[in-house]
Amino acid sequence: MANVRVERTENGFRATNARGAEVLIGGGDEDGVFTPVELLLAAVGGCNIVTVEPLTAKRGHRLVRLAMTVQSDKVEPNLLGPVTVTYDVELPAEGDSEKADEVYRAVAERVHEKYCTVSRSLQEGTEVRLELP
Repeated sequence: MANVRVERTENGFRATNARGAEVLIGGGDEDGVFTPVELLLAAVGGCNIVTVEPLTAKRGHRLVRLAMTVQSDKVEPNLLGPVTVTYDVELPAEGDSEKADEVYRAVAERVHEKYCTVSRSLQEGTEVRLELP
């Protein structure tokens, strides 16, 4: 089970996981914090990239650069439109860069369609439940 605690602090809000990692959260006016929407986009990107990287490397085609931009616009004040993931890669200069490109594209598509829990949950419309004590 995934579990994150989110709490108010003196300077805003903080999310903490069971391993002690923290992310600062704010409304967007503060420096050094993520907004909740940015965290959602980071989760989509993070889920994809941490899955794509080892799978391409395992197939013998570690990319020189593997990055991505994840973006979405609000279509209503409280609703995002489609989320777009745009990869930024640099293929290895040595060896078979055409094969590396083929492997990276196949892996990225499979990860997007099948293996990224965050993207799949958004696409499937995972229910969010509220429990009040």
